[in-house]
Amino acid sequence: MEIKLKVNGINKVTTIKDGEYLQPVLKRLGYLNVRKACETGSCGLCTVLLNGKPILSCSTLAIRAVEKEITTLEGESIEVGKFAEVLTSEGADQCGYCSPGFTLTVIAMKRELESPTIEEIKHYLTGNLCRCTGYMGQLRAVKKYMEVK
Repeated sequence: MEIKLKVNGINKVTTIKDGEYLQPVLKRLGYLNVRKACETGSCGLCTVLLNGKPILSCSTLAIRAVEKEITTLEGESIEVGKFAEVLTSEGADQCGYCSPGFTLTVIAMKRELESPTIEEIKHYLTGNLCRCTGYMGQLRAVKKYMEVK
């Protein structure tokens, strides 16, 4: 079935199979930072923004993204740069495999919550797994990033 998607402000036309999830569709369209790992919606690596809200593209049907705005890491380059700078300054950057989904979730949180507490940050980030860190550096970086204008 042919569908129209809007990814990072650009209209795309693609063909999908019945029941196909968004992650492989975005990958076929060339958005290589839309990663997958668990394929069960448990790790957050496949996170993209759908109308500004984080969703798991590995468990969201592609058809549900029609007539909505999909944002991948490539569509948030300015905010990604700001967050990457803070993440690096806090020594919280690691292998980077989880970074695209984690970063998009953090950007969405910054737009949604004003001055969140550490507990609110932890709650918002539930479901974003990282196998490299103990999360403390990431939490410091997220808290610091929330204060960046």
